[in-house]
Amino acid sequence: MLELKDTQNEADDRQIPIDRVGIKGLRFPVDIHDKNDRTQRSVATVALTVDLPAHLKGTHMSRFVEALHQDGGVLDVRTIADLPRDLLVRLGGKKAHVEFHFPFFRSKVAPVSGKAGLIDCDVRFAVEVTADGSTDFELTVFVPVATLCPCSKAISERGAHNQRGMVTFSVRSSEPLWIEDLIAMAEESASCELYSVLKRTDEKAVTERAYDNPVFVEDLVRNVAARANAHPAIVWYRVEAENFESIHNHNAYAVIEKSI
Repeated sequence: MLELKDTQNEADDRQIPIDRVGIKGLRFPVDIHDKNDRTQRSVATVALTVDLPAHLKGTHMSRFVEALHQDGGVLDVRTIADLPRDLLVRLGGKKAHVEFHFPFFRSKVAPVSGKAGLIDCDVRFAVEVTADGSTDFELTVFVPVATLCPCSKAISERGAHNQRGMVTFSVRSSEPLWIEDLIAMAEESASCELYSVLKRTDEKAVTERAYDNPVFVEDLVRNVAARANAHPAIVWYRVEAENFESIHNHNAYAVIEKSI
């Protein structure tokens, strides 16, 4: 059989290394373990990269997909580092980076009627492994919440403006954390959490809950940060909050990042 030319392995004379090269935007089915020891099926958007030394022209893109299929589709924080380790073996280099971004579903019960419905949050697993054996794992949850403005409540004779917001909560930890626990930390920091099924009695309850618990975007990130500071396993966090303002044509935003 005729041997085909391997252009990727040719030398490059510009002497410029590349920090990350690979593939992104690949959708792949995954199984997610939840806190109740169940497995749910999801579809992740995947990014797989390695660094590229200055002397090489290119990397072998097909090997990323081969590694993904070889390692299977079960996402677990205890084993996810196996994939970037495999990439280092297949492609060489000093570090490999992997990201899985996927919707995670929970069943939530309405506060009064007890009606249950599924609600989703986006989740991102990001792990980087280096050739010397070090591993960095970052877990991020994207949690929609409801917020009610303290200023509007204080100055208004009737009601107060409220809106949905998004909490983006990233952590590094000394031991594995459950996705559900991070989501709960964000939801408990807002004026009220969101539900998929609400009857009239539930709507009354959550509306009044939000009114009784007004938070600025500043309050929201500080509330999450306080919970993160008190968590024994969290060693670093970054919390962002963005309120999709209902009476402005802009959003309110705040962020806190800290190593503990």
